[in-house]
Amino acid sequence: MRVKSCVTAFSVVVALCLAGLPVRARAQGSSQQPGSDPVADAARKAREDKKTAPKPKKVFTDDDVKPANSPASSNPSGTAATAAVGAQKESDAGQAADPNGETAWRKRFKDQHDKIDKAEKELDLLQREEEKSQVQYYSDPQKALTEQNTRKDINDKQAKIDAKKLEIAQLKQGLDDLEDQLRKSGGDPGWAR
Repeated sequence: MRVKSCVTAFSVVVALCLAGLPVRARAQGSSQQPGSDPVADAARKAREDKKTAPKPKKVFTDDDVKPANSPASSNPSGTAATAAVGAQKESDAGQAADPNGETAWRKRFKDQHDKIDKAEKELDLLQREEEKSQVQYYSDPQKALTEQNTRKDINDKQAKIDAKKLEIAQLKQGLDDLEDQLRKSGGDPGWAR
């Protein structure tokens, strides 16, 4: 009987606790009024301030303002400077048209040096790839066995290296020929640099 009264008392306590939960939840829900959340209030206030904030003033830059007359056009001596620049361009054009002029020879030598530099860089790259293929590890055992016997990749890369070396030798011979032509035409040897 005592156990029965303990079970009854326990179930009454549990029922009272469960009955009080909805009342407590309603009390908490009604205590929170709209606008009582400080984060939401701050966000609302920031939005209102943004709407009422004054527009920033326009800042003018050089791109917004039309340039005034250039100094060359307002200065009477500017026309003389313009004429001098035009004369310089004409003399440069005259030298460029002369096939034995300094600018023509310098351009030829520069082009030849550029070709040689490009070919040497390509040769360096091919040599690096060839060195890498010397110690290449193939995860496929069939490929590894084939490469050990035929060395096809290495031989192909070596053939490309030999061709590039031949091309560089031809380009350097072309540079020597240009120097001979310059000397025979009576040009200054300094133009070859």
